[in-house]
Amino acid sequence: MAINKKSEFLTDEISLSDFARTLGHPARIAILKTLAERNECICGEIVEVLPLAQSTVSQHLKELKNMGLIQGTLNGPKSCYCINWEKLEEFVNSFNKLTSELLTKKPAALCCK
Repeated sequence: MAINKKSEFLTDEISLSDFARTLGHPARIAILKTLAERNECICGEIVEVLPLAQSTVSQHLKELKNMGLIQGTLNGPKSCYCINWEKLEEFVNSFNKLTSELLTKKPAALCCK
């Protein structure tokens, strides 16, 4: 039986990997771009923009919402979503910190060719 050792990593490493996994599908990136353009969007409008079925778009919205990247409210039969800008900025800052740390360790010459 395999043991999940995810809990043995630092909290910021886990959070950043979850963020990367959430953005690991082009539909989710397209959803964020659509929401940013419109600043607020009803689910039906998102479905019209993407080449995916409504149920598939709903699953992607659920993943983005679970990660905290979007916020949504139910308005009768329609859901209204917008970007959680604070959470997005938090993840971007975390990613930028990681890449800056990695780049400071970049060797002058490549070790693998």
